[in-house]
Amino acid sequence: MPRPMALFGLLRRRPYERMGFELYGAAVAAARAPEYYATLGVPDTTAGRFELISLHVAVLIRRLRRFADKPAQELAQSVFDAMFSDMDVTIREMGVGDLGVGKRVKFLWEGFHGRAQVYATALDAEDMAGLEAAIARNVWAGQPPPEGSAAALAARAQAMAATLEGQGFEGFAAGQARFA
Repeated sequence: MPRPMALFGLLRRRPYERMGFELYGAAVAAARAPEYYATLGVPDTTAGRFELISLHVAVLIRRLRRFADKPAQELAQSVFDAMFSDMDVTIREMGVGDLGVGKRVKFLWEGFHGRAQVYATALDAEDMAGLEAAIARNVWAGQPPPEGSAAALAARAQAMAATLEGQGFEGFAAGQARFA
């Protein structure tokens, strides 16, 4: 028979869970800006929206990881967890059965992880050509992007990283993030 304290552990939330969902929500709101789709020609599809959300969340998590202390790492993990909790719900709402959800979430997780690493590496090295190439490859799924769109989106990602860099942990810990 489980001990009562063990049951409380199952019900306890992680310290930054709510803030992780709020930061994830801010990233999603920023990624839904109409100019990405209307002006830059990002495909207004499930895949295109996932790519923009991934870009915003990757840049946000990169910023949180740069604080290099335990609370910031926990908050970064909470943002990641919020994203994939949302992906799980979204996939289920799209009608995928329970047996297929795990495979699809794993596929998205692996894709996000690779993108986040490539974007962070390019941003850290100030490699705009590398960032532009990665964005073009991912966002337009191998199709040629509209003229200048990949460069413009890479410049926005760099500006977003700079804007997030100027924000302190206190704001993030309160669930607030401003994107460029």
